[in-house]
Amino acid sequence: MKRTDYLSWDEYFMAVALLAAQRSKDPNTQVGACVANEQNKIVGVGYNGFPWGCSDDELPWNRTGAFLDTKYPYVCHAELNAVLNSISKDLRNCRIYVGLFPCNECTKVIIQSGIKEIIYLSDKYKDSDQVKASKIMLNSAGIAYRRLKTELRSITISLVPPEL
Repeated sequence: MKRTDYLSWDEYFMAVALLAAQRSKDPNTQVGACVANEQNKIVGVGYNGFPWGCSDDELPWNRTGAFLDTKYPYVCHAELNAVLNSISKDLRNCRIYVGLFPCNECTKVIIQSGIKEIIYLSDKYKDSDQVKASKIMLNSAGIAYRRLKTELRSITISLVPPEL
């Protein structure tokens, strides 16, 4: 008899997004994204960080201060990286899994890439103008978005092999 406690596809892809977030060097916000196609194959993964070639040690990670002294003009968000890192130029009808509801700039990338659905965990910035703009664009473009519904509270991954 097969196991019954395996991950659903949504749980699996969200877990991949959350695992990708662990690569982020951002000391405050770690976000990951995973793009899956209609055949439930992963076609792109990304996390928030500075562009290739830009030093994680030289650019600022600050959240406050003068604009150029903060991370905001430099960081590439997880959604952008997942689309740019995708193995396909054609992401039509794919789904993107993200820990945090996308900002307006990432929403533009999602819409332009052809992704048809956003599945997210947190919408903690729902009252911000950026997220309000995201939802206006998504509704206008007919792109679905939903919060992941799961009974799972956590997933444990051990890097130590089980004893034989």
